[in-house]
Amino acid sequence: MANNNESIHGSWRNRWTFILAATGSAVGLGNIWKFPYITGEYGGGAFVLVYLMCIALVGIPVMMAEVAMGRRGRQSPINSMKALVSEAKAGPGWKLIGWMGALAGFLILSFYSVVAGWSLSYVLKMATGVFTEVDQTVAGDQFNGLLADPSMLMVWHTIFMILTVGVVIRGVNKGIESTITVLMPLLFVLLVILIGYGASKGDIMSAVDFMFAADFSKLSMEAVLVALGHSFFTLSLGMGAIMAYGSYMPRNASIASTVFTVAGLDTLVALLAGLAIFPIVFANGLEPSAGPGLMFVTLPFTFGQMPGGQFFGALFFILVAFAAWSSAISLIEPATAWAVERFKVSRAKACTLIGVIIWALGIGSVLSFNDWSEFHLLPGKTIFDTFDFMTANVMLPLGGLLIALFVGFGMKYHHAYNEMNMKNAGLFNLWYIVLRFVTPVAIAIVFINGLLPECSFNAELLNAETGECGNSVFMTPRFIGGVILAVTYIGIIVKSLQKPSRGLSS
Repeated sequence: MANNNESIHGSWRNRWTFILAATGSAVGLGNIWKFPYITGEYGGGAFVLVYLMCIALVGIPVMMAEVAMGRRGRQSPINSMKALVSEAKAGPGWKLIGWMGALAGFLILSFYSVVAGWSLSYVLKMATGVFTEVDQTVAGDQFNGLLADPSMLMVWHTIFMILTVGVVIRGVNKGIESTITVLMPLLFVLLVILIGYGASKGDIMSAVDFMFAADFSKLSMEAVLVALGHSFFTLSLGMGAIMAYGSYMPRNASIASTVFTVAGLDTLVALLAGLAIFPIVFANGLEPSAGPGLMFVTLPFTFGQMPGGQFFGALFFILVAFAAWSSAISLIEPATAWAVERFKVSRAKACTLIGVIIWALGIGSVLSFNDWSEFHLLPGKTIFDTFDFMTANVMLPLGGLLIALFVGFGMKYHHAYNEMNMKNAGLFNLWYIVLRFVTPVAIAIVFINGLLPECSFNAELLNAETGECGNSVFMTPRFIGGVILAVTYIGIIVKSLQKPSRGLSS
């Protein structure tokens, strides 16, 4: 039965606190350096429409399921899954969801902290005028110089981990809640200020045209896959954070409306970030880009050329640091909560120990950019690249797939219905059907696409007659889709046969 007691770790004061915390978890570097660019690159308004459809079919259903699992378990993701599996009398293999989520968050933070440290470094660089009136080559040299200096990377990695542990160590209410309720409003204020700066000093109309003018000719198969993948990864699904935060959610709060609000705010932040970034990029006659190159080379250069750029550039990197910090807090919470429950120790001891282990793992990522750049855990992949690949391409999609299947087929129907607290049974059944039969297929596509060669959907690299992509064999998109659908539905049918059918009205 549902755990109606409050979590031993505390609970959110109200629904809006959870919304801010979950939005803080979802909003990260990808919202700033990736989503605005892919929106413009793949059709602007047309891409946004496809993306919103993907969010409705993938992101929101899985997030609702993960929140429900957390609230029903009222413990860390690992122990919540133990309780839920026992309640459902399901196979012990389902417990993997909790362990894999906590481990994924653990590994992600070890390299995410290193990248977040770059933003802290750039707050100082911008504030002290390092980029004032320098050319783009010098801006690039600054970034390359930072990556080549392991001691400086370690300093910023350490500072960021101390900031993260310093919040979580104080608990759910005094630490996470108090910080997030200040941090997230500040993030929105900074976004508005930077948009105002871009509108007054940059080329706002070119930015609006790039991001929102609908160009359906750019909606290729690749664009749909990009939208599908981002709709899953943007909401922090499958890494234990949302399940942990869900365990602190008030029992009477509506999961559906809450999750829709979080998804909407996450998308809003990403779109606003584009309106803050691209006006100054276009004003300097530069081509839009994405990733670290945009964040740590192009933008510092452009701010350095503009009036007031030193001040507003520093504000921008404070914004980036806030976004990274709010995500990092959620990444360390699942492992911390488990350690408190498992070893019966104080949160201070548990969080400090977890933080030190993550910090130590991060040393490998620091050295991946310099002294250990030739050391590869996987072919062609440094420690940093390996952790990124294993979490983003394997652990998170697999975790999300298992969450959808467990709630759709492992958890009893009436348990899911009661936990959702939805007054409209028809809307619940719609969500339930999508979660069971649509979402798993979509996540499977994301999963398999992430493991395919990069040229899978690149006509220039693909030999259409032989199906060869470099030294690997390529399967056509149509064939891949057929295999995915067949394997997924066979798996669902097999799983359904393991238990008596419950139906949608049982």
